[in-house]
Amino acid sequence: MMYPEYLVAPMREDLTRVGFEELKDADAVKSAIESEGTVFVMVNSVCGCAAANARPAAKIAAANGKHPDKLVTVFAGMEKDAVDAARNYMLPYPPSSPAMALFKDGKLVHIIERYQIEGRPAQMIADNLIDAFEQYC
Repeated sequence: MMYPEYLVAPMREDLTRVGFEELKDADAVKSAIESEGTVFVMVNSVCGCAAANARPAAKIAAANGKHPDKLVTVFAGMEKDAVDAARNYMLPYPPSSPAMALFKDGKLVHIIERYQIEGRPAQMIADNLIDAFEQYC
């Protein structure tokens, strides 16, 4: 682990309190992503763009009437095996944190990378996610 748990706990809770399930090992990631239906994966991070843009966007999008069957999160810099497993499913896209990915029946159908998060308002990112949710969920 790179960060003390007390530091990241509020950042984890920012998503888990609105229904995201935290995945802490590779097996949990595999089980979630390879399940039938739609799965939204948020790669959480301690960075400012996660706090100001990514987590708020994920919460807005998750509250949409049409949303994925599962909302899950992994935390970059903490549970390395879980994050590496999630990033493997996101290939060929390079590792990014924060990042957001939508899977349907185990296949990646939409991704938002860090460069698409930095400097963009949360609502703009949420609108992008909601469009993907409307199309795939």
